[in-house]
Amino acid sequence: MSDEQKSNPCELNCQGLACPQPVIMTKKALDQKPAELTVVVDNPAAKENVAKFAASSGYGVNIESTDSGFRLKLLAKQTSGGVVSAEAAITDATAPVIMLGRNTMGTGSAALGAILMKSFFVSLLELPQRPRAIMLINSGVYLAAAGSPVLAALQELSRQGVAVMVCGTCLDYFALKEKLAVGNVTNMYSILTELAGPGRIISL
Repeated sequence: MSDEQKSNPCELNCQGLACPQPVIMTKKALDQKPAELTVVVDNPAAKENVAKFAASSGYGVNIESTDSGFRLKLLAKQTSGGVVSAEAAITDATAPVIMLGRNTMGTGSAALGAILMKSFFVSLLELPQRPRAIMLINSGVYLAAAGSPVLAALQELSRQGVAVMVCGTCLDYFALKEKLAVGNVTNMYSILTELAGPGRIISL
């Protein structure tokens, strides 16, 4: 652990906060490079979002269920230096990011739009370069749910290292969280962080 990561255990109470506030508050706290941080949340979506953000920031995460929600203990990890996971190495940091805001492609005929979306994913699997991430928002989250006509393609892309990021607020709105079959539940802060990366953004 670096000298910067001073031992300063503290607790962050994020109960009652709407997405993405728990992640934003956690980020601000982790920007101070604490050796240890406890985050208290009151719903599964916040628990998942904070845990994923902490892990991506180099912290180990221990989760404890409580009567009112969850307590996440974040511990700074020792860096091993130069070790990159196989999954992380698959996609280039400058590869494009695809954002899908609906479960069909284009306007007009919904039936035609569904055919075009399926064709899009079939073609995407044949391209030599994979996108860095695929973000699903609004009705686009239906694409990652059980029964989706493009589910097999999304699962294959995920297996190959493409990050499939599914909006948690959107899943809740459409009552699809229990039907999620591929990808990780995410939040608007994480989506914006990804969009601000070096790769091109393709919005459909």
